Parts: sequence; structure tokens; C-alpha cells
Amino acid sequence: QVQLVESGGGLVQDGGSLRLSCVASRRTATSVAMGWFRQAPGKEREIVAAISGSGGITHYEDSVKGRFAISRDNAKSTVYLQMNRLKPEDTAVYYCAASRFSGLQISPRVYDYWGQGTQVTVSS
Repeated sequence: QVQLVESGGGLVQDGGSLRLSCVASRRTATSVAMGWFRQAPGKEREIVAAISGSGGITHYEDSVKGRFAISRDNAKSTVYLQMNRLKPEDTAVYYCAASRFSGLQISPRVYDYWGQGTQVTVSS
């Protein structure tokens, strides 16, 4: 079992920045693909960014390309999501997830472990 704990959410103004962190309880989780998802009220959960186990391959949802950056520090069992130029439409609960595979994964169906979520609110 892998536990994921997110932190770094909060309230920020339009155009501001936040950095989310996700710490995994097991070091083995650092060799698998990790992802950040978000869910806004009344909407389905969507992928924001994903990173392969090695960290060499990344994927971003179109609306966050050029603004968000996913990275990982396997020595610290931690995955980050740097969010810059935030917009009100980025407001959502952000979830960290760990896959069972090492290659880059986009579908939430192959992510087995999920954090509790952290709220990000961007005011206009």
C-alpha cells in the first residue's frame, strides 16, 4: 500500500503561483508514473500533468502547457507541481496519484493510489 500526502494548496490571486508537493510513503512509489489530477465542482476529474518513473517524460493538459511544470525528486519520494500564471479556471481540488506502471500514464484508470487532495482557489 502506498500513501500519498499532498500539500501546498491555498488561495492565490489571478496570475499568482503555487507549488504543490506530494510525498509518497514508500520508496518503491518513486519508480512508477505519477500524476496530478484536478476536479472542479460539477466537473469530472481530469489529468493536469503526468511524469514517468524516471522523470524523463512528461505530459500536460493543453490548458496548463507553458504555465505548469511537473517534476520529481526520487531521493525524497516527492513529486511537485509548479503552477505559474494561475487563472480562476484553475480552481479545483488537486490530487496526486501513483500508477502501477513505470512508463508515462495519462488515464486515471491505471492510477492505483490517490492522495486526499488539496484545494487550490484562484481569485479574480
